[in-house]
Amino acid sequence: MRNHRFPIGLSVRLRDRRNLSPLAAETYRITAKLPLRDNWPQYRIQNDELGQERVSTEDNLEPIEWGMTPHP
Repeated sequence: MRNHRFPIGLSVRLRDRRNLSPLAAETYRITAKLPLRDNWPQYRIQNDELGQERVSTEDNLEPIEWGMTPHP
């Protein structure tokens, strides 16, 4: 079983944007840790500027706050 690597509050971007609208936000903030999906941790993410919210698995997220180290 995998553990969540990213902390709540971390800024992230989606790795795969193929099925997203061109108007979808570029960056998001992790707002909640969710149960595993297909053995991957899931997160609720939100873009405050555009008011967009979505759910993504950890393998589709990359941190953009380079100075912050994700907690194991």
